[in-house]
Amino acid sequence: MNLDELLKEYSELELQLADPAVHADQNKARTLGRRYSQLTPIVTTYRELDAARDDLTAAKELAGEDEAFAAEAAELEERIPQLEEKLRHLLIPRDPNDDKDIIMEIKAGEGGEESALFAGDLLRMYLRYAERLGWKTEVIDSQPSDLGGYKDVTVGIKAKGDEGVWSRLKYEGGVHRVQRVPVTESQGRIHTSAAGVLVYPEAEDVDVQIDPNDLRIDVYRSSGPGGQSVNTTDSAVRITHLPTGVVVSCQNEKSQLQNKESALRILRARLLAIAQEEAEAAAQAERKSQVRTVDRSERVRTYNFPENRISDHRVGFKAYNLDQVLDGELNAVTQALIDAEMAEKLAQHS
Repeated sequence: MNLDELLKEYSELELQLADPAVHADQNKARTLGRRYSQLTPIVTTYRELDAARDDLTAAKELAGEDEAFAAEAAELEERIPQLEEKLRHLLIPRDPNDDKDIIMEIKAGEGGEESALFAGDLLRMYLRYAERLGWKTEVIDSQPSDLGGYKDVTVGIKAKGDEGVWSRLKYEGGVHRVQRVPVTESQGRIHTSAAGVLVYPEAEDVDVQIDPNDLRIDVYRSSGPGGQSVNTTDSAVRITHLPTGVVVSCQNEKSQLQNKESALRILRARLLAIAQEEAEAAAQAERKSQVRTVDRSERVRTYNFPENRISDHRVGFKAYNLDQVLDGELNAVTQALIDAEMAEKLAQHS
C-alpha cells in the first residue's frame, strides 16, 4: 500500500471512529482503533514533512530580504532529510501481530532437573522484564519439577500501553542454552543444558473460530511434582483439536471450567500461529525469528554463568551483564534483534 492509500485509509478511519454506532461493536471499534494508532505516526510525520517543505520554499523566497529566513532555511534543509528517513522507516511493512499480547511456553529440554531449574530462571527473567515495562503477567499453567524449577510453564503477558508485547518478545522463541555448575553437581564441573521457549501472539475470538465439534475434551486428576495429587477431583482438562492434532492441557486451577477456558486460550493462540505460518509458507516467506520445537531447533542464545556472559547467536549480540539480564534488564538484547530486523527490511525495500 502506497502513501496516498494510507492517507486515504486514515481519513476514512477518522470518520468511522467518530461514528457512535461503530462503538456499539467493541471488537470492531478495537480493531479500527488499533489500525488508526498504527497509521497515526505515519500521517503525523508526513504532515510535518509536507509543512517543512512548504516552509523551506517560503524561507528561501524571503531569505534575500531577511537573514532570519536564511537561517530558518538552513535549519529546514537539515531537518527535511531526517523527516524523510523517519517516514521511510515508518512505511516499512510491519508485522501485523506487533500490537498483540502473547502466550509464552517455556519447556525444559536436555539436562534433566538442571534444565527445569533453568526454565524457572527464564520464567523469572520474563516476569521481571514485564514488570519493568508495566505489563501484566499471568501463569496460565505449569508443571513444577522436584527441585523448584519447571518441566513446562505457560504464561500470558499483556501490555497496558500502545506497544504490543509481541513486538518485543517475538524473537525469544527457540532454544536457550545455559552453561553453569548445576546445584546437583558435587565436583564443580560446568554443565550445558537447554530449555525451549515458544511465543505465540494471543488470539482474539475474531482471529480464530473454533468449532466445538472439532474438539475432544478429556478430564483427569491434577498432579504435582513427583506425581502427588494436587486435588481429589477431575479438574484438569486436556483438549485435542481433531483437525490439526494440537493438544493442550491445563491443571493449574481448581475449577474444571477455569482450566477449560485457559486451555482454549492457549489453543486459539497455537491455531493462529499455525494458520499464519501456513499463509506465509504459501507466499514462500520464511519465519526466521523462532522455531517451534525444542528438539530440532538450533540454539538462539547462550547464558554463560562463569563468564557472566549472554550471547545471542542470531545477531552477534554479546554482553557481560548476565546477572542483570536474568533480573529483567532485557531491553538491550531485544533492541538488538529489533534493529537487526529493521535493517534487513530497509535493505529489502531500498
